[in-house]
This record gives sequence, structure tokens and C-alpha cells, in this order.
Amino acid sequence: MRYWFATFCLFLLSTGCAAFPEVREKPSFHNPFPQLARVAIIPFNNQSDVPTLNMDDVTLAYYGELQAIRGFEVVPVGVVMRALQATGSDLSDTEQIRNLGKMLGVDAVVVGSVTDFTPYYPKRMTLAVNWYATNPGFHPIPPGYGLPWGTAGEEFIPESHVWEAEFALAREQLATQTPTPSEPLDPLLNPDENQAIAIEGLPPNWPDPSGFIPDAPRTTAPEAMPQDDPIITQIRSYNENDSEFSERAEHYFFFLDDARNGGWQGFLDRSNDFIRFCCYSHITEMLSLRGGAGESQLAIRWGKRR
Repeated sequence: MRYWFATFCLFLLSTGCAAFPEVREKPSFHNPFPQLARVAIIPFNNQSDVPTLNMDDVTLAYYGELQAIRGFEVVPVGVVMRALQATGSDLSDTEQIRNLGKMLGVDAVVVGSVTDFTPYYPKRMTLAVNWYATNPGFHPIPPGYGLPWGTAGEEFIPESHVWEAEFALAREQLATQTPTPSEPLDPLLNPDENQAIAIEGLPPNWPDPSGFIPDAPRTTAPEAMPQDDPIITQIRSYNENDSEFSERAEHYFFFLDDARNGGWQGFLDRSNDFIRFCCYSHITEMLSLRGGAGESQLAIRWGKRR
């Protein structure tokens, strides 16, 4: 009996990983904003100290990863570039960005930059991206909006999401308490505002934490309050030798079914694939922070991958 048991153990060891399946959860993401379904991406700008970085690769990588998200329709980059050449739009002017979006018939225009890049190990990349709504009546969507606050699902919100949502809320709240040169520093010189604080207990423009929970539908459309700020702003830095980043890259590569040799380490060694994964991480983090993460799917794979 012992002989057969030992033989069986040796057989399992000799077959290696093929004897046991790999079990992973495949994340799912979607567009949580139906009013922002059609998107145009402006070619990314290179603000790093690496002049040889091919910005077409970055733009196309962001385009490909965003188009793969359910609920988004992304205008081809070539169409956007021809529109830019035809109009000569100034991308530092919000109004001209919106006019370009109207001409392309999109709901939002993405303006992004690479502010830091290192092409050698350990590779490093920082992406700064702003989304501008074509409709000036759309206001910023803060991190944490649309997450299941106040429900049974609140306990499953990742700790990193909770921190970022609370941090964004605290910044907006503190902005109401920061004096500016155009405002009197002596609160006694502003009795109307002091009275509002005394009556309500909070300043009239104090951000309400319950704003993370979407309001119920209105019977009539709200009055437009135009603004020029981007509706979504996100800056993220990615480093190849960061353990959390490497773990996510391995997980991402598992579902690619890539036939090339080198595994996930070889995947990150290739500059184009590294850029692609950074764009994927940037987009999915942005959506996940705003209610765009769906239920993950269980995936079981037997044997060695190709």
C-alpha cells in the first residue's frame, strides 16, 4: 500500500503543474456612466524626459484598452487626428476641446500625458489623464461615486477605494475653509456667510458625504450649471519592480493566452506590452473607483499554458 502511495506521489511530482488546475478570478469592468458612452481620445502628450517615447503607441494602447470595456464606443485615433489638423484646436482651452467633441459627436474627450517614463528595467510610467464632458452641464465625478455606500455591499469596498474617496471628499471640504485673497480674512466682515453657518451648522457650499450615493431620478431635468473643470481626473504611477504591480501583471497575462515565450516577466520586458498594461491599469482603476467593477468570473485552466 505504501508502495502505491509513494508511486502516486512521484507521479504527481513528475507531472508538475499539469496535475493541478490554476484557479483565478477574472475581473469584470463596464462603463458606469451611460451619458458618457461615446469617447474621443486626443493623442497623448509627452511630458517625460524621454524624447524617444512613441506617443502613438501610448495613445493606441489607451484606445485599445478603453474600447475593450463594455459600454464604451471610442472614435478611431486617426479620425481624431484628422479633426485636430482640420480645426487646429488649442487643447489648453476647455471650450475648444468641447467644440472638437461636438464636431466628432462624442460625449467626452480624453486628454492625457505621460509625465514620467523609464524604458529600462525597472520600467516606470506615470499617466495623467483628464476627461472633459462635451456637455458643460456635467460636473466632476469624484472617486467613490456610485460605490455601494450605505448598503450591505459597503464592507466589500476595497480599502484603497475607501481611502481615496475619503481623501477626495476631505480636499473638497477643506477647500471651503481655505481663505483666498478675494475673501475677507476676518469672519466678522462676512455676516451673511456666518449666519448661514450658524443656522445650518455647515457652510452653504460644504460637500455632503451622501453625494457618493446617486440621487433618485428627477421628474424634470435639472437646471444647467456650466463649469470648465474635467469631469474625471486621474494621475497614476506604475513601477515594474513594485510587487503589487507585478502581481496584477501576472494575473492580467494569465487571461491573455499569449503564445509568445517569456511568461508575464517577458510580457513586461516588452515596452509596448508594458505601456498597454499601464493603460489597462489606469482605466480599470478609474472605473472601479466610480462603480464600474462588475462581478468577477471564476476561471479554471489545466496544464501548461502555450
